[in-house]
Amino acid sequence: MNGEVMKIENKIRQLGYTLPQSSPAGAIYTPVRRVGNTLYVSGQIPWLDGQVKYSGKVGSERDVKYGQEAARLCILNMLAAVKNAIGDLDKVKQVVKLTVMVSSETGFDKQHLVANGASQLLVDIFGPDGCAARTAMGVNQLPMDVTVEIEGIIEVE
Repeated sequence: MNGEVMKIENKIRQLGYTLPQSSPAGAIYTPVRRVGNTLYVSGQIPWLDGQVKYSGKVGSERDVKYGQEAARLCILNMLAAVKNAIGDLDKVKQVVKLTVMVSSETGFDKQHLVANGASQLLVDIFGPDGCAARTAMGVNQLPMDVTVEIEGIIEVE
């Protein structure tokens, strides 16, 4: 990471977050697939200690702030999956792309603001290397009624 001496996990703790344990795949897929120096990270949900922590649709049922909190937990789960796959988050060179899916009520059009919760956390952790290309989209339903699901592409050493 451009000569930074601070370890990424220390940075996460300094920001007030705890890296969760990586969850095993819940179906027929792998959480992370490595191709060369690129990691393709399967969709991560706001799951912690074996439970969904954020559920429901953003709109009148859930607000943008709630969605942003869900998005941040998805990112922490993504980083846990990456650590599980490569052993050390300091091997991350850059976050290349995020796809943020927001379970949305009809008429809700602020998915990009929900996705900002994920993007800002990555920038806070990795600096400019955390600022990824991004797609934010509203979807009718996500597995287990989660509020947000995020998949990513990450370049590593």
